[in-house]
Amino acid sequence: MDESRPIFIQIAEQVENDIIDGVLREDEQIPSTNEFATFFRINPATALKGVNRLVDDGIVAKRRGIGMFVTPGARDRLIERRRADFATEYIRPLIIEAEKLGIDIDELAGLLRAERIQS
Repeated sequence: MDESRPIFIQIAEQVENDIIDGVLREDEQIPSTNEFATFFRINPATALKGVNRLVDDGIVAKRRGIGMFVTPGARDRLIERRRADFATEYIRPLIIEAEKLGIDIDELAGLLRAERIQS
């Protein structure tokens, strides 16, 4: 857990990552709030806040008496949202820092290619 960010947001992001990575699939049940609370050693209300965030975003849905399940199309919606945020959150700051360091666009592209090959 990252101490600098709220735990409930980290729980929601972990479930989102599991959906994007294919660990959790459409119509598959996610861990219960009690399971999250036990695993992360947190209050169940905090875990519920993270899960409810996913419900509000339409990523998971409650099935009364059964639990929470990944909604159909959740993975596609998450990828679409993250792609939309990618330029603002990653590319723009990268370009700004590159400009400060005197790295032109061609050199930056080369650095990106080299890093991708290494990873």
